[in-house]
Amino acid sequence: MSASVTAGPTGGRVARAPRVPLLSGIAVTGVVAGATSLDFALANDGIGKELGEPLVIATIWSWTTVAYFLGGVLAWWRRPASRFGPLMVATGVICFLVTLSWTTSDVPFTIGQMLDKLPTALFLHVFLAFPTGRLNGRLEKGIVAVAYATALLLEPVRMVVGDYGPHNLFGAVPAPAVFNAVRDAQLLALAACCTAGVAVLAVRRRRGGRPLRRSLALLNDAFALGLAMIAVFFVANMVDAPAVAQIRWVTFIALGLAPVAFLIGLVHARLARSSVGELLVELRADPAPSGLAPALSRALRDPSLTLAYWLPAFESWADVDGHRVELPKENADRTTTLIEHDGAQVAALLHDGALKDEPELLSAVGAAAAIALENARLHSDQRAHLDELRGSRARVIEAAQKERQRLERDLHDGAQQRLVALSLELRRLEERLGPDPQARRQLDQARGEITKSLAELRAVARGLHPAVVSGHGLAVALEQMVALAPVPVRLTVDLECRAPDRVEVAAYYVVSEALANIGKHAGATSVSVAVSQTGGELIVEITDDGVGGADPERGSGLRGLADRVEALEGRLRVWSPPGGGTRLRAEMPCG
Repeated sequence: MSASVTAGPTGGRVARAPRVPLLSGIAVTGVVAGATSLDFALANDGIGKELGEPLVIATIWSWTTVAYFLGGVLAWWRRPASRFGPLMVATGVICFLVTLSWTTSDVPFTIGQMLDKLPTALFLHVFLAFPTGRLNGRLEKGIVAVAYATALLLEPVRMVVGDYGPHNLFGAVPAPAVFNAVRDAQLLALAACCTAGVAVLAVRRRRGGRPLRRSLALLNDAFALGLAMIAVFFVANMVDAPAVAQIRWVTFIALGLAPVAFLIGLVHARLARSSVGELLVELRADPAPSGLAPALSRALRDPSLTLAYWLPAFESWADVDGHRVELPKENADRTTTLIEHDGAQVAALLHDGALKDEPELLSAVGAAAAIALENARLHSDQRAHLDELRGSRARVIEAAQKERQRLERDLHDGAQQRLVALSLELRRLEERLGPDPQARRQLDQARGEITKSLAELRAVARGLHPAVVSGHGLAVALEQMVALAPVPVRLTVDLECRAPDRVEVAAYYVVSEALANIGKHAGATSVSVAVSQTGGELIVEITDDGVGGADPERGSGLRGLADRVEALEGRLRVWSPPGGGTRLRAEMPCG
């Protein structure tokens, strides 16, 4: 016995994580870069005028640099197939290069100042590209592209016309009016891009009505907070708000918290593997098939998880109730993991796309649940076969009813009409005959036989299909029936509206067969027939005061009625204690 887990197609080779020495070197470089940035700020006496509180800002920004380096290294190591790790490292590199503007050397200062707004575009790129490192759709790509263009193209223009001090190698003739216009345009465009990014994250927060996993929700909210604070800071800077320094601190703190949230998400994913043990305990209790999806959802920390089962007989996927389902196409938000048991395809987990980056957890959960999933698959297969059987039985009865209706119509329009024509022809023949008593007796006898044949044909036709039901409704048909019943019948009909023809015909046959059985076997002196509509069901109840002892399992009459009622997803019940009369109740949905 074996179980295996197969993720959805990835379309490429499995990526390998960089070697540990390389990742360690990048991490050490990040720590050194953060310390160097802090040293730049402390060594520059004039930086306080620019930053407001040099030690606070420098410390927060240095921490941001180190956090993106370390977060990127961990992401690169844990998820080598994703571009997210290298993107975070690149953000840390640019955050460090920006702090070159805190130096007093011309070239480093110019480089740092020219890159001053580039981290904004990188933060936007990182937040929108999580977890794959790739942007989804033209909208996200367009927002990020505008941010990069605004950051890289307008900053050199500001440096040419602005007063950035003696270390600005691009400084020409200061033009304050042009500088302010370009600055406002740059800040407004970047604020708009960040606001658009917040909107994208808000939509992603509840994509398709499915809740995000808890760790993903934390990350999504942290990213949205960072972008929102950037937009607020830029707008405050444009209007020279009095609290701009404090807004700057909050913005830097929010940006520094984003990689912390990412690290928490990684730790959360690692701790989630301990939930496999809890899953095993739940599975030992042999949960019902309907409880398997919630158990797997808890184990994977994914409230959006759903299950589908492979039904070989139908060559399709189905839910736990046997209803056919289609597996969704692979995308960044939703993906499919196939579960196999003893080499056979059993089930598919439809889950959050971020779980693709945790193959060990998926494999452990799939292996633990393989046997339970196989049992649930058998349950689903059984339900699907049952639904197919019900549908097949309903189709057979429907076809039989249509054939009965056709035969009834053929008898009415064919044989009955010919017998009526023959009777008329005999009457005309009688008028031509002379006074021959023997011939007249023979003609009268022939007309009597024709009348009996017509009565028998009409009875057969009514037995094949009660045309009066289709033409005039169940109430009229029952009134005609009980008028010819062999025992007195008290009829009560309370119908809100016409039921479907197949339901009314079934109800007619229930009453007809019941009255026939009562007349033959019950020895009853009175019968009560009640027909009503309640809660979307047509209910037929027949009660007699006969000898009782009726058994639906003996004889074909009641068994045939039960099959007809059950084919309509209804129920037929019989209470018939010996000597206590018989009560028959049929319940059929009218939908």
